[in-house]
Amino acid sequence: MSSLLIGELAPDQPSFEPKKNKLLVKDFHELRATIERMGLLKTNHLFFFLLFLHILLLDVASWFVLWYFGTSLVPFLISALLMTIAQSQAGFLQHDLGHLSVFSNTKWNHLVHEFVMCHLKGLSASWWTLHHSQHHAKPNCFNKDPDISMHPLVFALGKKLSVELGMQKKKYMPYNHQHKYFFIIFPVLVAILFQGYSLYFIVQRKIWRELAWTLAYYIRLFFAFEPLLGIKGLLGFFLLFKLLESTLFTWISQSNHIAMHIDYDNNMDWFSTQLQATCNVDQSLFNDWLTGHLNFQIEHHLFPTMPRHNYWKVAPLVKSLCAKHGIEYKSKPLLSSFADILHSLKDSGELWLNAYSHG
Repeated sequence: MSSLLIGELAPDQPSFEPKKNKLLVKDFHELRATIERMGLLKTNHLFFFLLFLHILLLDVASWFVLWYFGTSLVPFLISALLMTIAQSQAGFLQHDLGHLSVFSNTKWNHLVHEFVMCHLKGLSASWWTLHHSQHHAKPNCFNKDPDISMHPLVFALGKKLSVELGMQKKKYMPYNHQHKYFFIIFPVLVAILFQGYSLYFIVQRKIWRELAWTLAYYIRLFFAFEPLLGIKGLLGFFLLFKLLESTLFTWISQSNHIAMHIDYDNNMDWFSTQLQATCNVDQSLFNDWLTGHLNFQIEHHLFPTMPRHNYWKVAPLVKSLCAKHGIEYKSKPLLSSFADILHSLKDSGELWLNAYSHG
């Protein structure tokens, strides 16, 4: 670290940034020490093994439906639905591995992450890690969080940024209608960008092991489904389940962030930064499974390496800390969180239009 040393802080200078709540930072450090003592950063390996097993069973079931029942419309759609769920659940498992929360050995997390992300999903693990780490460091901070990089080219996000865009007389899209075109544009963009840019990233960075795993994904898909569906049928099947998975991913991922505060980086403390940019979806067995436990988005952002099966245990401690410092802890029903995506887009679109027309 010596090469990064700029200098020593003068004795008469404060050692704490004035924008950060010193007491809150102290309390959060104590909370972190508490969860370590409680063993909440330790993994239940059986939990993740069963998750992996159920993904493989869904994948095989998708093929079995077509093999046993034929390729008419109903089996085709059921098979695509099963594959969509398998891909979605594999996405959550790779997320666990990417956060180093499955194995105590970092190397094993990286190796299995490559297998799940590249071979089970056909995407780059390295690209995801780079992208996702930036998101966690500065969630909902414009120019720092890549998850909101669709502002302003596709969407106008956040109250302040939308008004600013309108005042600058910038119009890349009809933002006042973005709550309507979100349904189509966002899932399609995610599907194309994830799949296309991921392959470009692997080749451009010369990550040959990831390329081998990714090619094996496409080869496996071809030899499993082409004899049943033919080339055109396989292409249609692939596009359908990728679009369905992208749609599911879009609604789940945006339900926790897009309706929250979006702004430039204000250099706040870690706890405040995460709480203003994230919200939870109410717990239930179905919600836990459907979202890969990312309905506990607040706990996940505060403790990114915590195994997901422990989020519910730490949630009461986080709520208590929020109450102590007067910070809102938001949790919503699943459907309400989906509706808030559209409400947020509609509100920011109207703010942009008003500033654009009258500013």
